[in-house]
Amino acid sequence: MYFARNIGGLALIAAMLWLTACRGTPEAGTEPKQTQTQTPEQSQTARPVATTEPPQETEPSSTEQPQDLEGLPPLVEEAASTVMKSLRNKDMKQLAAWVHSEKGLRFSPYAYVDTKNDLVFSKDEVEGLMNDSTKRVWRTFAGSGDLIELTFADYYKRFVYDADFIQTAEIAVNKGLGQGTTINNLNEVYPKEQYDFVEYHIKGIDPSVEGMDWRSLRLVFEKIGEDHALVGIIHDQWTP
Repeated sequence: MYFARNIGGLALIAAMLWLTACRGTPEAGTEPKQTQTQTPEQSQTARPVATTEPPQETEPSSTEQPQDLEGLPPLVEEAASTVMKSLRNKDMKQLAAWVHSEKGLRFSPYAYVDTKNDLVFSKDEVEGLMNDSTKRVWRTFAGSGDLIELTFADYYKRFVYDADFIQTAEIAVNKGLGQGTTINNLNEVYPKEQYDFVEYHIKGIDPSVEGMDWRSLRLVFEKIGEDHALVGIIHDQWTP
């Protein structure tokens, strides 16, 4: 009896060990899961690659004007340069834009400004002068005393842009360069406290006449605060 009991106990223990071993064994047809690891090289190539580069800051162009200078009125030299270009190009609309709104624009054929006989035109009149066929008397010729009776287009050729002032002239501000026999009363009519003028002077055109064909064109501006308005165009030249 004792031996039978021991055999029965051993059988029971063996059965329990067999069951425990079966539970810890993987099922048939299945493989244990494996954990995959990436090498540093694999990990780096797996990262997304950027398709665009971040925007780069650009330095401002050296030709751009500083913002704090925008809107400032032009210097008298700059105003004169613009007016002279409009005269060269016969751009009367641009010229009219500079004309004084109340005093208009006076044309003087010689250095002496004749406040009684010089012709004065308003802004609107200036704009249409080049196409105006009206003959007007612009004072008298120096020397002969004959009437200067011309359309504006002909006056322009003789007493305004009668030389290449932009390309060849010497330029001065509030300083006379050309001096002939005609009295220059510019500063009497246009006192320097209230007016600026820019003179374009050509010493001579034909060397054979030794400077007797010099030309000057004086642009007179009234100072309005820091701005300028054109009030006079004074032509000057050698006179007998």
